[in-house]
Amino acid sequence: MSPRFPAITSDEVVRVLKKAGFSFKRQSGTSHAIFYRDSDGRRTNVPVHAGYIIKRKTLKSILSSAELSLEEFIRLCEQ
Repeated sequence: MSPRFPAITSDEVVRVLKKAGFSFKRQSGTSHAIFYRDSDGRRTNVPVHAGYIIKRKTLKSILSSAELSLEEFIRLCEQ
């Protein structure tokens, strides 16, 4: 059985993306931060709303664009 997507805030997602090699590129308006990984040119954007939980479908989209599996994401969360 595969693990469920965790209920997580944007700050925690940003922390995991930085562990995965992404760096902050720019911010689109006040609500979306764009992260970039130089090694392979991957780019993903994260909705930044203080204190709000990111919806699971949005998290799935972020992980897909970052090419991270759910298991790898959970492992990076626990480090």
